[in-house]
Amino acid sequence: MTETRQDSTTRAYPFSAPDRLDLDPRYAQLRQHEPLTRVRLPFGEPAWLATRYADVRTVLGDPRFSRAASVGRDEPRITPLQMASGILSMDPPEHTRLRRLVARAFTARRVEDLRPRAREIADELLDRMVAGGPPADLVEAFATPLPVTVICELLGVPVADQGRFHVWSEAIVSTTSLSPDRIREYIDNLYAYIGELIARRRRVPTDDLLGALVRARDSDDGRLTETEMVQLAAGLLAAGHETTVTQIPNFVYVLLTHPAELARLRADPALVPSAVEELMRYVPLGVASSFARYALEDVELGGVLVRAGEPVIASLSAANRDPEVFDDPDRLDLTRAANPHVGFGHGVHHCIGAQLARMELQVAVAALLHRLPGLRLAVPEPELEWKSGMLVRGLRKMPVAW
Repeated sequence: MTETRQDSTTRAYPFSAPDRLDLDPRYAQLRQHEPLTRVRLPFGEPAWLATRYADVRTVLGDPRFSRAASVGRDEPRITPLQMASGILSMDPPEHTRLRRLVARAFTARRVEDLRPRAREIADELLDRMVAGGPPADLVEAFATPLPVTVICELLGVPVADQGRFHVWSEAIVSTTSLSPDRIREYIDNLYAYIGELIARRRRVPTDDLLGALVRARDSDDGRLTETEMVQLAAGLLAAGHETTVTQIPNFVYVLLTHPAELARLRADPALVPSAVEELMRYVPLGVASSFARYALEDVELGGVLVRAGEPVIASLSAANRDPEVFDDPDRLDLTRAANPHVGFGHGVHHCIGAQLARMELQVAVAALLHRLPGLRLAVPEPELEWKSGMLVRGLRKMPVAW
């Protein structure tokens, strides 16, 4: 294929404001006709946008594309502030060093050991919700406290503090919902809070994940700096619940607006694991692509020459609708057999908590199906309140009845 340059046309990106969970049709048009295109985000330098599944996996998985090279650059982004990303701005071997320290907490076996406790939490939350009677806000009553409680217990963070750090965590996923000063304030608060918990563990060691990070930091080999430990723990706490908190109502919304698929799932609850994978593929969680990778050398990608030093952002949502990989990709099919979606990313930065998120989403969907077979929206769909000014798409409130 002849390598070409298409610098002349630079599109404003994101293409449009997020409209519920609908994916902008321009992704499909670009994927077919211009799979690598120049875009300019609200902040930072111009970038290439990859929309094909194969190219997205290359950008995320090929060592010729670097996250560490973003440090010191005016990285393309939709957030006014360019915040230190810690492990998300590292390449191997530095990235491997940090990831290995927490990976054992998120193994499939460890996550399965947590499943019975997650079910208990889900049932307790639904007991309270049912006792209060309809209507109830699914976001406040169920979707938020379930993953928050699980990650708190895993890390060793007091669940009683969840109201504080859940507010601060919004700074991690805010674009314009918070002012730059408030974002800095919330992140400083989150880091100070984690620092306080770490100090407690030095006084009284614990067996939780935070205690394990403290032991790694204080061991003779010095595998973890104090700053790395605080950033890593804060990132796990924030990322460990923010996206799942958002996806639970997203999944419920998609199911309620696809009644035939919901009926199929209700008739066969064994489909829940398959349904969660399909919903991960189908829901375009991100408002826009982010976390650019910088080419370390000239790379031919999608028929275009990406020069060394140029940033590329990869659209997971567009990749997950690529007809070259997924049959009838715009159709929700909870029985889809082959589903190699990239909803959790790909490559060395593949979501470390993917197994935990999968388990929580499976538990949440199964519990709602079992306990609330008549679950429905308590307001007309157009009256639903959606988040704005965030990196992720989702419902701010979800009034439901049953």
